[in-house]
Amino acid sequence: MKVRTRFAPSPTGYLHIGGARTALFSYLFARKHGGDFILRIEDTDRERSSEESVQAILDGMSWLGLEHDEGPFYQTQRFDRYREVIRQLMDSGHAYHCYCTPEELDAMREEATARKEKPRYNGFWRDRTETPPEGVKPVVRFRNPLDGKVTIDDAVKGQIVIDNRELDDLVIMRSDGTPTYNLTVVVDDMDMEITHVIRGDDHVNNTPRQINILEALGAARPVYAHLPMILGEDGKRMSKRHGAVSVMQYQADGYLPEALLNYLVRLGWSHQDQELFTADEMRDLFSLEAVNRSGSVFDVKKLDWVNQQYLQKADADYLGAALQPYMASLNIDTAAGAPLSAVADLLRDRASTLVQMAESARYFYEAPASYDEKAKAKQFKPAAADVLQDAASRFAALESWDAGSIQAAMEAAVEALGIGFGKLGQPLRLAVTGGTQSPSMNDTLALIARDDVLARLEQAIAVCREQSA
Repeated sequence: MKVRTRFAPSPTGYLHIGGARTALFSYLFARKHGGDFILRIEDTDRERSSEESVQAILDGMSWLGLEHDEGPFYQTQRFDRYREVIRQLMDSGHAYHCYCTPEELDAMREEATARKEKPRYNGFWRDRTETPPEGVKPVVRFRNPLDGKVTIDDAVKGQIVIDNRELDDLVIMRSDGTPTYNLTVVVDDMDMEITHVIRGDDHVNNTPRQINILEALGAARPVYAHLPMILGEDGKRMSKRHGAVSVMQYQADGYLPEALLNYLVRLGWSHQDQELFTADEMRDLFSLEAVNRSGSVFDVKKLDWVNQQYLQKADADYLGAALQPYMASLNIDTAAGAPLSAVADLLRDRASTLVQMAESARYFYEAPASYDEKAKAKQFKPAAADVLQDAASRFAALESWDAGSIQAAMEAAVEALGIGFGKLGQPLRLAVTGGTQSPSMNDTLALIARDDVLARLEQAIAVCREQSA
């Protein structure tokens, strides 16, 4: 049988980290086994679903590179099929109309609570044959078995056994004629021939109900794999304050998609002590048996480290292209300056995100609008003007403007002046970058046009002399 997995988000918000990990695990399992990965949009909650959320999910999947083989399928386009199955269940005696009012249901729950029992529907209309009350639009309930047990051989959690007496007759169609989640997901998984349902463990309680409906329909049961929740650093379920934001926010924050995927795959799954995986390694090594049964803690520092590893190893041209949107967001025009691939290549060891890299790359394309005040007071002394002037003269006389020639000129300057290299390097760095941090000065200067470097030195020399005045 061909493996078929699905990712089935509800479009009531953005694609968050938990959903992205579920999609990734489903995607990897299908790819490893040569199967199909299906995208299904479970949009039956009409009040909370929105087109914006659908697009946010599609954008997140696309950015991460989790390409689906079929879909997206929308549940709101399959209502006729759901009603057909509900009629089938009614005709076979596996479902019935329930005319209980909300007030009657509340009273049932209160009575059960008073008896210290689980508050739930008591099956009042399950076997009644009298004429139903007028003016009440009924719901349709599934006739859950009254005895026996549901045994789930969960691919992650192991065997789970639920007594059918713990389950009430759930509503499968509301009084307005719309189907409910537990019905639609069963019909979709059945029709789409899903072989493995990989989802969060917040669905564990739904699984025995869904299995009973599948069996009532004579459908094959898929393999279930329930993934533990992702937790914040405080051990509580992840929320916005822990970083549970839209996947696209991680793009905005300067993370590479492949780095985020690598982090997500290790968030609850492991292969020995390996931390970094290529896309092929993720696909070939992934298994549900290696998924942890306990929750995983989301660690932003670890994500930063993983992203930094990817920045360091990325192809320079790829990195430059990835950096371009972040430069544009800072209104930095890179068209007339050094190739962005060369700048990114030089800065890759000094940043953990593309946002950081873009912020530190400005001086390659623009003269500093100001200087670090503390460094200015320390470095732009009167003597620094003569040191910078000597270096500027040597730079202007160079036949070739490259890192090797620039380094030779700086070494000649410090030797002629009889000073330590720091006496030139520190004011030179401040003059060219406006700050105290940059890659080696010869590599940095080589990526800035010589005329621009000389103009910046001229400006810094003037500031030095103003300081002395």
